[in-house]
Amino acid sequence: MTDAAFSALASLADPSLLIMLVVGVLAGLVIGLIPGLGGTGAVAILLPVTFGMDPEPALAMLIGALAVVHTSDTVAAVLLGAPGSASASVTMLDGYSMARRGQAKRALSLAFLSSMAGGLIGAVGLTLAIPLARPLVLSFGSPELFMLTILGVSLAAVLSRGNVVKGLTAGFLGLLLGLVGSSPTTAEERFSFGSLFLSDGVSLVAVALGVFGLAEIASRVGQRKVTEEPVTLTGGWASGIREWLTHWTQVVRGALIGIWAGVLPGVGATAGTWLAYGQAVATAKDKRKFGKGDPRGIVGPESANNSVEAGDLIPTFLFGIPGGVPSAMLLGMLLTYGIQPGPSIVSEHLDLMYLIIWAFAIASVAGAFLCFLATGSLARLTKVPFAVLGPGLLVVMLLGAFQEGGQLGDLWVMVALGVVGFFLKATGMPRAPFLIGFVLAIPMERYYYLTTNLYDGAGWMTRPGVLAFAAVLVLPVLWSLLRKARTATGRADDGHRDEHPVEERAEVDLEGSMAGTPWSLGVAAVAAAVFAGALWMSGSFSEEAALMPRLVAVGGLVTAGLLLWQELRPRFQPQADPEPTVHDEAPSGGSTLVATRVEQRTVAQEARAAVRNRDLAIGARTFAAMATFLVLVMVGGYLAATLVFTPVFLLYVARTRPRTAVVHTLVLGLVLLSLPSLLPVELPLGALQ
Repeated sequence: MTDAAFSALASLADPSLLIMLVVGVLAGLVIGLIPGLGGTGAVAILLPVTFGMDPEPALAMLIGALAVVHTSDTVAAVLLGAPGSASASVTMLDGYSMARRGQAKRALSLAFLSSMAGGLIGAVGLTLAIPLARPLVLSFGSPELFMLTILGVSLAAVLSRGNVVKGLTAGFLGLLLGLVGSSPTTAEERFSFGSLFLSDGVSLVAVALGVFGLAEIASRVGQRKVTEEPVTLTGGWASGIREWLTHWTQVVRGALIGIWAGVLPGVGATAGTWLAYGQAVATAKDKRKFGKGDPRGIVGPESANNSVEAGDLIPTFLFGIPGGVPSAMLLGMLLTYGIQPGPSIVSEHLDLMYLIIWAFAIASVAGAFLCFLATGSLARLTKVPFAVLGPGLLVVMLLGAFQEGGQLGDLWVMVALGVVGFFLKATGMPRAPFLIGFVLAIPMERYYYLTTNLYDGAGWMTRPGVLAFAAVLVLPVLWSLLRKARTATGRADDGHRDEHPVEERAEVDLEGSMAGTPWSLGVAAVAAAVFAGALWMSGSFSEEAALMPRLVAVGGLVTAGLLLWQELRPRFQPQADPEPTVHDEAPSGGSTLVATRVEQRTVAQEARAAVRNRDLAIGARTFAAMATFLVLVMVGGYLAATLVFTPVFLLYVARTRPRTAVVHTLVLGLVLLSLPSLLPVELPLGALQ
């Protein structure tokens, strides 16, 4: 193993690998500044560039971006109070307060150094995990591997925020989408509807960029303003560095918490950073300064959000269970290269594992160093409204989806999945289980087929490894049900409910804004209809080809049925009279107070409905613009369509000045013209060409 580690380090002396690592680091730093993208956007945007590369430079670039994306997302959180990702919102609590007091450089130096240390500690954790997990992984048979794939989808659904039934339904939808195309066991076509395009299956890039990338653009393109005037970049770097050394215990604890949060599927960087922040508060003797500029509120979360990405790679590569969306895309890329995570990767591709570790460690150091040098320039990028960035991101994402198969059909599928992702996000259904289910669909079917053929009946379910994985799956479900029962009991004991429940608050974010509305009921009904149709269609497949579709369709019908019941039950329950009842013995001002609360609740409901309608209108216009862009591509080609679409979008959607629209269009056009000579990128041609 030592030889493999040093061999991987020596391979990084190859100029091509170093260049790809640098490209990944630079791209990750820039993407980390854009709100809503984070590690998911970094991997999704760069993934198409890897087509045609060898696995080593491809992984070097993707790991380089993933290692630093949480380093640069701190810049917007500290300077603007507008975090580049959800995990950076924790740093914003103390970092932004510190910056408003003229100590921005102090806060950023604490964050950059903690991110670097978290990445290095995460790389060490990944290194130690290989010899510890290797004998365990090599002992797995097909039943254990099948249970691991189930565990990956289920834990992502169970441990994700919100409704567990929604998460499981989303996971089954992803599994079903992953079964479109030829069966890996019989080469029989399934759910292709006679289309040659669908017979090869749906593109991973189209799914990832559609469900996350395009949905994010549609939900955020209405943001035309930055929240506040940015603070000035003042304060001393040196004072922050000296202070960081005094809090090294918080750095180590935060990094270890981040690794553990990454190992657990579905937890992710956001939960890991909040856990690190919580332990910093819990272990502090003086808690009064937290949230007001305490350095301990920066170093713990920042070390955790980088180490969580390294911890996420442990179950992804060693067990084939992606803990989050970026690792799910990395897993899908490995499968396209014929590299199977699990036993084969630790026995046949050990040098590749150590290459990943070295790349992660080097990128963590380089990312922190570059952030120190370029913070001033990076801070200027945070002032650009998302609506202005929208058309450029759209052009890059659609071009990336085209590279894998070279078919315009992938772009239409991507836009359609963008609509799906938009409604999943709006109705509170987690999208991570959807993508993880899509990636694991074929490995799950392969292991299930082998298990049913090698073992008689259900005897394989009594194997110790299978029982252990089943226990790991069941325990979080039981804990979730117990916690829910305790919450319900507590509410019953209190005798009253929250005066301002979540359902009645007007949120500006799309996430869950349509939960509990007819739209969420419609999503549940459509999901149930899709599973019912899949079950009916599987009857025409051969017994071997129908094995997995039937299992997924039945499981999806059960969860979608439960989701429908959850959606319908409140609608059939008697509603309380909204008018206040004034008792004779009530104080004279009591009726006025109750009436005021009712009025406030009504105003909040109306405001929430207005936000929801605005989100729907913006989303509809954005997806209509995407469809129009694709029509222009089909007619005049990609470059011509970009030159027409970009200025129109910037002028009439982003409401920019004409000069800004012209400059952005020319820059984007020059980038598209130069890409084919720099990278293996092909621009789609239109009918007129």
